[in-house]
Amino acid sequence: MRSLGLLLAVSIAHQASAYSSGHRDIYHDHYGRDLRRRNIVYDGQIADSYDFVVVGGGTAGLAIASRLSEDSNTTVLVLEAGDTGDAVADRINVPVNAYYSGLPGSSYDWQYTTVKQPNAGNRALPWPRGKVLGGSSAMNGMYTVRPSKIEVDAWASLIGDNTMKWSWDALFDNMKDSETFTAPSSDVQQEGQIVFNAASRGTNGPVHATYPGFMVPLVGNWTTTLADIGVAISDDAYGGNGWGAFIATSSINPSNWTRSYSRSAYIDPLPPRPNLAVLPNATVTRLIFDTSNKNNLTATGVEWAASANADRQTVKVNKEVILTSGAIGTPHILLHSGVGPSDVLQAAGVDVALDLPGVGQHLQDHISTQVVFKTTADTAGSLHAHNLAVNSGNTPAFLSFINSATAYVNITDLLGPDSAPQFKQQISDALSSSVSSLVPSTSAQVKAGYEAIYNTTLNTFLMSPLGQVEILFALTGGQVDGENTVAIQAALQHPFSQGRIYISSSDPFTPPVIDPQYLSHSADLTILREGLKLARKIGNTAPLSNYLDSEVTPGSSVQSDDDWEQWLATQIGTEYHPSCSCAMLPLEQGGVVDADLKVYGLANVRIADASVFPTEFSAHLQAPVYGLAEQAARIIRATYNGVGWPSANQANGTSTNSSSTGAPSPTSSPQHDTSGAAPRAVGASVVLACVGVLASLLF
Repeated sequence: MRSLGLLLAVSIAHQASAYSSGHRDIYHDHYGRDLRRRNIVYDGQIADSYDFVVVGGGTAGLAIASRLSEDSNTTVLVLEAGDTGDAVADRINVPVNAYYSGLPGSSYDWQYTTVKQPNAGNRALPWPRGKVLGGSSAMNGMYTVRPSKIEVDAWASLIGDNTMKWSWDALFDNMKDSETFTAPSSDVQQEGQIVFNAASRGTNGPVHATYPGFMVPLVGNWTTTLADIGVAISDDAYGGNGWGAFIATSSINPSNWTRSYSRSAYIDPLPPRPNLAVLPNATVTRLIFDTSNKNNLTATGVEWAASANADRQTVKVNKEVILTSGAIGTPHILLHSGVGPSDVLQAAGVDVALDLPGVGQHLQDHISTQVVFKTTADTAGSLHAHNLAVNSGNTPAFLSFINSATAYVNITDLLGPDSAPQFKQQISDALSSSVSSLVPSTSAQVKAGYEAIYNTTLNTFLMSPLGQVEILFALTGGQVDGENTVAIQAALQHPFSQGRIYISSSDPFTPPVIDPQYLSHSADLTILREGLKLARKIGNTAPLSNYLDSEVTPGSSVQSDDDWEQWLATQIGTEYHPSCSCAMLPLEQGGVVDADLKVYGLANVRIADASVFPTEFSAHLQAPVYGLAEQAARIIRATYNGVGWPSANQANGTSTNSSSTGAPSPTSSPQHDTSGAAPRAVGASVVLACVGVLASLLF
């Protein structure tokens, strides 16, 4: 193997001049945080080649890069299209700014939009996604909510995962490895009526998960009100049964009440790693393949550019490309690399390198809207506005308050015990017509995948305790007619509608075409309608109703099922959870990756982001994506250290050389191992511990 010293001594092919179109924050250290920037490349200079090129410095990408670079004999490059985020650090770090001064609509947002949706008022809907180090974890609502065992085991069943890499037990361990849970203060716990089981949570992972440092008193009425209408209060929403009513944790660092996201968790605390480079403002335009073996193409390079007008640069790949650009970005890159449905590629003017029909297909998303009420009580929005007006009270603890009251409601709670079985039969009867009319592909493979996902959603999810709708309590809205407001939101969790992502141009800087086909299946309309009716019922049930006044939206004019359906079609939008566009399914079902995350037909390209989930989860996607990233890193590190996966004596899917003490802090030193799989971590030295403390003080 080439020595690291030799690698770093090679000529530098990529110059800082390529960054003429970058944001100002790559040149200026406005915040004096050099300690946190040691592995981020600010001058544009990188080596000619790396063992692993990670495409996308978002939620999964930075986690994987951090883990892979723990092995000092491995070189890792991350290419991120967006900027560092340094210039907007406060907008990222202060949790409440997600609502009042967030990044959506800015240059740190890809600003995607869907095509017009005929079943959603013929509207083209915004799809914000993070274009910054940290990706969408730098701009999301910070919900840390896990999927349930039923869903994860169904995923393993769909791919035929006999190795148990993607069983609930494996993902559960990896989600725990990714986090450090901190219990709420006694005051916050009492105010919010918070119930939790610390045994289901991680204790030594990079990403912090906790509750806000301040709790709006109105939240304390949430679980009691849900219980009064028959929705059970969950005593452990994180151990595999993620349904019922509870107060969710959020990705917040309680040491300073800041957002905990993939950059601050996995990259910023690291000591200098000469084998890791994170390059911002580098948009990947395509993968370059050795096509000598037409049945198994090998990626030899990754082409990128700082902007549409900048010169194209190429970095060589020694081992693998790992695509972590998300449910939109990953299929977009594959398609521009000539990997995808041949009809789509030919229509866009891209040479076909590999006909892989499932790329961009099976796209799913959560959709939501809300019922809004006036209230006489203080809300987060009213308190925030007051504190700004008097220039007092906006302490870090107060500014950490974000919405976290939620409930995952099953189909029986929505339709009743008599109607639910009839509803299931109607969906079953519609399978054949749905396959023939709703699948946006002529591929028999893709249609087979649609049917497999449909049947899993119908036969495994629908009649189970899983939430078919998420109900959320939002206290961050503004006033209406001079009165405070709150919203009770409803979000569809397991859509029967599937869409696609494709390209219409050979220019990689032209946005992809996004068509989620919202509400194309009538079952989705029925489920969301009933969720909204339940949201109204919650607002009219004590004790919460004691603090709510008149309904603002949709108002008393909406009463019948037809009223609800016509209204919600003009109101729905994304819950920001797109997934499944490069699904882990068998190739004959339009799958894109196998159980090792390897793209079918490509020798050395893996995908490790939300695009590989074959179904939507009844959860927010951040936690399972971190778990996916941890597992991906385990698989890759074991592969290149000559250890099979998993070993016969380990049913939980952990490496034979993994530390028995759990996941390390990302401040662990890179390790060089010559005798087998590298250990996950070793104990940090006193010096590195001090560095980590200093870094947190500067943050």
